[in-house]
Amino acid sequence: MSSTRHQILVFRELPEDQLARLQAAHDVTVANPRVAAQRDAFFAALPQTQALIGSSYPITDALLDEAPQLQVISSISVGVDNYPLASLRERGIALCHTPGVLTETTADTIFALLMATSRRIPELAMYVRSGQWQRNIGKDLFGWDVHGKTLGILGMGRIGMALARRAALGFGMRVLYNNRSVVPESELGALAGQVHYVARDALLREADFVVSVVPSTPETKHLLGAEAFAMMKPSAIVINGSRGAIVDEDALLHALDTDQIRAAGLDVFATEPLPVESPLRTHAKVVALPHIGSATHETRHAMAEMATSNLLQVLAGEQPAGRFDLSQA
Repeated sequence: MSSTRHQILVFRELPEDQLARLQAAHDVTVANPRVAAQRDAFFAALPQTQALIGSSYPITDALLDEAPQLQVISSISVGVDNYPLASLRERGIALCHTPGVLTETTADTIFALLMATSRRIPELAMYVRSGQWQRNIGKDLFGWDVHGKTLGILGMGRIGMALARRAALGFGMRVLYNNRSVVPESELGALAGQVHYVARDALLREADFVVSVVPSTPETKHLLGAEAFAMMKPSAIVINGSRGAIVDEDALLHALDTDQIRAAGLDVFATEPLPVESPLRTHAKVVALPHIGSATHETRHAMAEMATSNLLQVLAGEQPAGRFDLSQA
């Protein structure tokens, strides 16, 4: 294990206990470039920085040029779309992320969004809060059942599997999925025989709920666009819990306004925070959340802990559990 002290730049605040772990072993600068008062300090530290840890800030080729000593980036996230993967590989810079620790929490959020959208929970809660509940509600405010319906999952990684368990085993739903490859029966566990691989078009046509948990790549940009919405049932509900780029928001608005689909639940958007002027913010058929997929006290701390361990292990010449494979970038 190396005892050399390295220069670490923390570009998103860490819990105090995890920051202390870094400070015990290395020299640490904390500077969040999103905060105006810290932006200059962030860029001033880059030339000496050997390790970066943080999230939700785009690391560009130009920024990497300012950090010639950089050896490793540890992202407090699963997604790596904020990083120039090919450039990191070419420069020999390791990239780490935090898979696994947020799977169940994110699946909870997505399934809650599915239920809230179908049962119109936010709308009806506001109906009560605003004092409009004066008598038993009528059909115009009824929602729709979730149990027994067909769930279509785009992307069958860890989060997709967690969603499938909730749906099939907890709500008696028929579960279809589409993925880059068929998940072997031996990896399905209790889901064996409960979930079924189908072609994407078949999933779009048959699902009552279409849920996206695919990664953001050039191939998945606008995966859910005008063509996809036209294939869906008029009663279908679309849920996006992956990345905003997966959904063509203009096409989604058109599909909602023309009754091509019933509703949408969105935790992610093309631009975040969602602009105040976006029609999605107040659309009657949209339940919108502020990207809270993993936002619980327990999970965010676990993510920070894993990211900190990843960073310390790379700097010590060890192999971290969360090293991202750049060989295919």
